Amino acid sequence: MSRRELREHIFRMLFRREFFFTEEEFEGQVRMYLEELEPLEEKDRAYMWEKTDAVYHLVPELDERLNEVARGWKTGRMGKVDLTVLRLALYEMCHEESVPEKVAINEAVEIARKYGGDDSPSFVNGILAKLVTEQ
Repeated sequence: MSRRELREHIFRMLFRREFFFTEEEFEGQVRMYLEELEPLEEKDRAYMWEKTDAVYHLVPELDERLNEVARGWKTGRMGKVDLTVLRLALYEMCHEESVPEKVAINEAVEIARKYGGDDSPSFVNGILAKLVTEQ
């Protein structure tokens, strides 16, 4: 599976986080999602599980960073698609040295274009650009 496909599946799993209140519920949803992807190579399954889990557990830290730059659009006001895309991209920018910032931003914009509203790509690009300039 390509990196882009993996990233999109991770986005879809993380998006489910917004609708489940306990970690157990969320983990159950991730397991079901991965089962639906059969056949799936074990390395891809492990990668998606680990990255989804890592982002999930860093949401408070990621949201804090987003709130620092998103003046007037705190995470509580953001659409769930945009917020999920931003969290995933910010995680990649800060915690995955193998993903260049430009790649993380471009991929986030593409996911926002596919799943978000008309303004999502420019909104996501703007927030991530602010994060880059403030680092």
